[in-house]
Amino acid sequence: MAGYVIHLAVGEEYLRNYPNEIKNYNDFIEGIIYPDSVTDKSLTHYGPKSSQPNLKDFFCDRDINSDFNKGYFVHLVTDYLFYNKFLKVFSKKYIYTDYDILNKELENKFQVKVPEKVKDKVFYKTGETKILNLEDTIEFIKSTAKHNLNDIKTAVLNGDNYWLEIRPMKRI
Repeated sequence: MAGYVIHLAVGEEYLRNYPNEIKNYNDFIEGIIYPDSVTDKSLTHYGPKSSQPNLKDFFCDRDINSDFNKGYFVHLVTDYLFYNKFLKVFSKKYIYTDYDILNKELENKFQVKVPEKVKDKVFYKTGETKILNLEDTIEFIKSTAKHNLNDIKTAVLNGDNYWLEIRPMKRI
């Protein structure tokens, strides 16, 4: 899973890019944090793990017809792009520390308000990142938030491999 702050930053940027699409901000944010708030993330990510979300299976169960589901889908799209298009290498040992190091800067840059229910899961550290860097992560957030949810839905349901291919992760 991309870190909570990354997910929330994509959500905030999405709202700036599509200001008339979301009517209920709180429902949208609830949808963004929901998939990582459960014990078995494979159930909420429609794949074997959160790094392999199945966007097509989401539409077998739900649709983007509510602000909660739009936030939920933003979360899945973010995880999909993060692991399948953005990350070059993965290490469980380093990724969470990198999130902790980047959290404060990303919160400030994207005016993220961490919801009370996940504040105990968001941490702040100083130091050098090992996998992520700030500039690339900012660009990832901005580019992810430019994708319109309805356009992604159409592409997914039409079998567009850009949104369906799961690539193997190089681990370090």
